[in-house]
Amino acid sequence: MQNRMRNGIFMAPFHPVDEDPTMALARDLELVEWLDRLGYDEAWIGEHHSAGFEIIASPELFIAAVAERTRHIRLGTGVVSLPYHNPLMTANRIIQLDHMTRGRVMFGAGPGLLPSDASMLGIDPSTQRDRMAEALDVILRLFAGETVSETTEWYTLNEARLHLLPYSDPYPEVAVASSITPSGGRLAGKYDLGMLCVAATQAGGFDALGENWKIANEIAQETRGKPMDPRRLRLVGPVHIAETREKARENVQFGIHKWLDYFSRINPTSSAQVDNRGGDPVDTMIASGSAVIGTPDDAVAQIRRLQDKQGEFGCFLQLAHNWADFDSTKKSYELWQRYVMPQLTGANRNRDISLEWTTEHGERLMGGAMKAAMEMFEKHQKEQAAKAKEEAS
Repeated sequence: MQNRMRNGIFMAPFHPVDEDPTMALARDLELVEWLDRLGYDEAWIGEHHSAGFEIIASPELFIAAVAERTRHIRLGTGVVSLPYHNPLMTANRIIQLDHMTRGRVMFGAGPGLLPSDASMLGIDPSTQRDRMAEALDVILRLFAGETVSETTEWYTLNEARLHLLPYSDPYPEVAVASSITPSGGRLAGKYDLGMLCVAATQAGGFDALGENWKIANEIAQETRGKPMDPRRLRLVGPVHIAETREKARENVQFGIHKWLDYFSRINPTSSAQVDNRGGDPVDTMIASGSAVIGTPDDAVAQIRRLQDKQGEFGCFLQLAHNWADFDSTKKSYELWQRYVMPQLTGANRNRDISLEWTTEHGERLMGGAMKAAMEMFEKHQKEQAAKAKEEAS
C-alpha cells in the first residue's frame, strides 16, 4: 500500500534586490507560520552568502526563530553547504536545534550551489563534492556518539565529540541534495539517507531522477542489503495556483521576470533560464512542465507526471519563489492544501463513497423516512381522535 504523500516548501529564499531585506525576512517567517496553520508537513531553508537574492546565510538561525512561532511543521536545513564549515560546528548546531525543536529539525546537506559563495571563501569548486562526503561521514559519526580524530587539508579534529547527544532517536533525519550529478544518490545509498531532488521538474533534473534513484538503490543493496525507502525521497518544483489559469498567470507577473533575470545573471547557461527578453516565459515554463502556473487540477497533473516518471516518492516540496504578491502567494498554498492534497492522499475517499452510497440508496432511504413521518402523523391523529371521543362521552 502506498504511503501518504507529504507536502512542504523549499525556501532559498528568493527576494529581488529592490525589496527591503528586513521586511523580506519577516515575511519568510510569517509564511512558515501560515503553512504550519494550514497543516503543511515540512519547510526546508537554504544557505547562501552572495548574489543578493537568496538572503538567508544561516538556516539554523532561521529555524531557531520560526520554531518558536510554529507547533507542528518540521524544519530542515535546505541545505547546509558542508565544505563551508568545520563538521564539528555543523553537528553541534544541528543537535542543539534537535533539542530546541523537540525533534522537529531535519538536516539537509549539500556541497554548496553558488560558485560566488565558494569563490569568496577561496574554495575550489572541484573539491566541493569530495569535501561534502568527508564532512558528512564525520557528522554522522558524531551524531552516533563517536569520538573523532581526523586531519584533512581543510579541517583538523582532535578527539572531537558532541557534548549533547541527539534528542531524536537515533538522530535527526538526514537528507542530501541531489540534482543532476550522481553524488547525492551515492551518499544517500551509502549512508541510508533521504534525498532532496532540488531540480526535479527542470529538464536535466527530471531526466536524472530515475538514474540517481537507481544509483542510490544499487549502493544501498551493496552496502546494507536493502533498498532505499521512497518515503524519504523528496521532489522540488515551482508552483503557483489560483482559482483559474488566467488568474494564476496574472498573479505571477508580479515577480517572475525578476526571478528569471536573477537566474540569467548567476548562470547564463542554466537549464532553469527561460528567455526573459521577449514574449511571456510563462508559456514556455508551463509547456515544458518545469513549473505549475494554473489551477489545483494542474498541480495534481504535475504530481501524477512525476509519479509516472519516478514511481512512489514521499514528499513534494513547492519551491518558494515569490512570483506573486504575498496575499496571492498565501492563497496559492491554501488552495494546494484544500484541493490538491486530498486528491494525493485520498483523504476524501470515504466521504466520496458515503455520498455515492447515499445517492444510490437515497430514494429508498427517503421513502422509508417519509413513510415513518406519515405513520407518526397518523398515530398522532388517531390518539387525538380517541382523546376527543373520550372527553365527549
